[in-house]
Amino acid sequence: MKNRFFSTLILLMMVLAVSAAKKPKYIFYFIGDGMGLSPVLLAETYNQKVLGNSEPLLMLQFPVASIATSYSASHTITDSAAGGTALATGHKTKNGMLGVDADTVAVKSIAYELKEKGYGIAIATSVAPDDATPGAFYTNVDHRNKFYDITKDMAKSDFDMFAGGKLRGTAPKGEPDVRTVLTNAGYSIVDGPAQWNEQKHGDKVVLLNQPYHLTHIGYTIDSIQGNLTLPFITQACLDHLEKVSPKKFFMMIEGGLIDHALHPNDGGAAIKELLNFDESLRLAYDFYLRHKDETLIIVTADHNTGGMVAGVNGGSYNLALKNFDYQRISMQAMQHECQQLTKSGKQITWEYMKEYLKEKLGLYSAIPVSKSNDRALQEAFKATFIDKNGAQKETLYVNLDQFVIRTFQIIDKITGIGWTTGSHTADFVPVYAIGVGSELFQGFQDNTEIPNKIRRICGIKEHASK
Repeated sequence: MKNRFFSTLILLMMVLAVSAAKKPKYIFYFIGDGMGLSPVLLAETYNQKVLGNSEPLLMLQFPVASIATSYSASHTITDSAAGGTALATGHKTKNGMLGVDADTVAVKSIAYELKEKGYGIAIATSVAPDDATPGAFYTNVDHRNKFYDITKDMAKSDFDMFAGGKLRGTAPKGEPDVRTVLTNAGYSIVDGPAQWNEQKHGDKVVLLNQPYHLTHIGYTIDSIQGNLTLPFITQACLDHLEKVSPKKFFMMIEGGLIDHALHPNDGGAAIKELLNFDESLRLAYDFYLRHKDETLIIVTADHNTGGMVAGVNGGSYNLALKNFDYQRISMQAMQHECQQLTKSGKQITWEYMKEYLKEKLGLYSAIPVSKSNDRALQEAFKATFIDKNGAQKETLYVNLDQFVIRTFQIIDKITGIGWTTGSHTADFVPVYAIGVGSELFQGFQDNTEIPNKIRRICGIKEHASK
């Protein structure tokens, strides 16, 4: 009984200490979509062994490093909608639901609660701004694919800034299109970095990628000229919030393309996205260094994707991550280019494709190809481009031809990277933190506790998750 009394007393003292502590004026919430522990490990290994950096990734230098569970109310393995809802609101929900609890009752995100306390709000991502993770911070829908309804909630939110790829909602007959919905609500829509740099904006802004054949901003590895990048988006949000709400603000920045690369098992693109995410984090960290006593930064993930592992059957104890240095194209972009070649009607020869592999991936040049792998590539080439009966693999964001699949499987085997799935896993996700109140994020926790700890630090009533 005495031990229980002292435990309760210590807990009460901790809560009182937190409530009496200084509240952060500036909060940065970074979410790496699909960024489980293994992708972080492999990105850090690449950072050290290939790039030759003596310092770890920035997130790994934060004083708080812990892990969290990510299961949803309906499944052991969450999707991004349920995961995003947990991270935004502190409530578990069923897979597919967004901003509602498991009974489809609307729940409020920390972004709305901080706005009520006078914080400026920016929600940004490298994928579509009406996607699941960003949407969890401003919408309440029973299914994540209700894009038009999600955009209407975006307009009603009155948040200061949104940024990302492009909007996906289609207006019902007789209703205004999604851009008009936003402009009617007083938002200035800016297309691409050129317009951002050249035009003056209002107090409420939506920064979208310039016309592009996909809804996201383009993979880092593809280096698409004129497209937004996550660091550009992060800096733009920071600049805008410092202008319209300099006294206090909240930013959520999602590295959505980490997940997009992991779903089709594109290790090179995933590592480059994670490094790009860490580069974006540095912009917030530089701000923190100027405002150490007023800033909180949290980094986490909604779930792990792909089951990416360091090591494969028959591989050595050394990873050949240098192979990813020769990769100049994402798997998704390669699939698109191969489809365009097929549609062109031109005769595609193996000699042409072999040169393509040398240029884009380093195969047959920097990366030696064995006789058996050469034979496998030629067979896949024939099935895909000559016979046109190659098997396809369906992933969440792209359907892959046999030739593309076989090419990346061979690179992975040579490199020493393995995969367990093209979907999500139930693995723990990392939690890193620095700044005001960051000590609360120490230790094992559930994802619903993260927004509740932000609430506790900011003096907002915590939510009881079902």
